[in-house]
Amino acid sequence: MMSNEERKNITNVIQNLILENRNKLNISGVLDVFSFDDQVVIVETELGLLTVKGDNLRINKLSIDTSEIIVEGEISSMTYSDKEIDKKNSSFLNRIFK
Repeated sequence: MMSNEERKNITNVIQNLILENRNKLNISGVLDVFSFDDQVVIVETELGLLTVKGDNLRINKLSIDTSEIIVEGEISSMTYSDKEIDKKNSSFLNRIFK
């Protein structure tokens, strides 16, 4: 978990989650995509891990330059977590750019 001191250091970070009609989610401040399938998308953001759950999920747009991602499908929940994902498991972006 993040300490209070670490939380204070990220208060200057601006991250937007824009959900349109529960079927299009635009996320800014994305650092990496850890995993995704049609029911769960897990991304590392500047404010922690974000897990998006739903049905028929797909990544419609991924921009490394602007650190944005668009997830489309039937979105049922979005949850932040401070847990660290095992870095030994390579992320989606690492697998693509090998």
